[in-house]
Amino acid sequence: MQQSALYRALLFIAVMLIASFGSAQGTNVGFMVVQIPNGTEAALTAGIWYPTDAEPSVHALGLSTQNVALEAPVKGHNLPLVVISHGGGGSYEGHYDTALALAHAGFVAAAISHAGDTYDDQSKVLQLWRRPAQLRLLVSYMLQNWPQHERLDASRIGGFGFSNGGFTMLVAAGGIPDLNKIGPYCQAQPGHDLCQTLKEAKVDSSHLGDLVPSSDVWIADPRIKSIVIAAPAFAFTFTKDGLKGIHIPIQLWRAANDQHQPNPYYEETLLRRLPRLPEYHVVPGAGHYDFLPPCSAKLAAVNHLICADPAGFNRSGFHEQFDSEIVRFFQTTLSLQSRDQSADAPHLPLCSLLLSNSQAKGDDRGLRDLIEAEFF
Repeated sequence: MQQSALYRALLFIAVMLIASFGSAQGTNVGFMVVQIPNGTEAALTAGIWYPTDAEPSVHALGLSTQNVALEAPVKGHNLPLVVISHGGGGSYEGHYDTALALAHAGFVAAAISHAGDTYDDQSKVLQLWRRPAQLRLLVSYMLQNWPQHERLDASRIGGFGFSNGGFTMLVAAGGIPDLNKIGPYCQAQPGHDLCQTLKEAKVDSSHLGDLVPSSDVWIADPRIKSIVIAAPAFAFTFTKDGLKGIHIPIQLWRAANDQHQPNPYYEETLLRRLPRLPEYHVVPGAGHYDFLPPCSAKLAAVNHLICADPAGFNRSGFHEQFDSEIVRFFQTTLSLQSRDQSADAPHLPLCSLLLSNSQAKGDDRGLRDLIEAEFF
């Protein structure tokens, strides 16, 4: 009898939250571009996506388009933040679909263009220590200087990174790489893309570690509480000892048909060495660049490499699942630091906590099935 009453009570809460969840998912998205001071160097450029009540319209974003309200007011309070680090030769625009999905779900998403490793300037691409420092500047800007910073919950910050951005997030989470591992790796695997690129650029891979100014450039950012990393570059440079400082939740993605970063030197290496087992996803048929959004016709015309999908792979369909899983992960992992997410809507990650508690006890299967059907 008591179990039946508990079931009805939890079911009522779940149904009410599901109704609210559907409303929150339909929220409009605002967008703005900001400049972040960067010491003696030129300011860093960042894009910010966030919930808003303003009406959106279609706007160009590089060679793609997005449906957003430019410079619109922010909706909500105590909003969680996810910072985004793009891959080599990219920009803040590189994962706009994931940023949009996060903003639709009530997050603020802020993506940085890593100066020296963008599509129009790769002059400092091998100075990998610059990336985590730039990411820290982004987090500090969002919490202290963004005009809407008071609407953020500083205790709920996540990070997403692809390729070089995945490397960046590992450092932010507490990882310390050893770039001296690149030389032996390329001696053993000279045909791999990384090694071929270094050879064509006349870079001596055996001395890349000597370029690192000092060992203290790999500084973690404890403000980041969980990370999602897709196809992380240079993963083999992280030894077990170099990863021992990572204790936050990680969602790890591997493309099963990644010819750029072939298995098992990247994701599988992290699986063996991380002190805490990540949530691990392997995407059948996907190539390295399938973690980037589906290409517009304009982008495909100028960059075939990142737009060509393996035969039979549906990038658009995959990204619906990819973005949904990322939103779900951050809703779950950042909920532990939550207060009230918004004055305009209830704190939705409670449903994830209900599901976890029910699943752990092995009861209330009907509630679990209902929540899974609506949320996952």
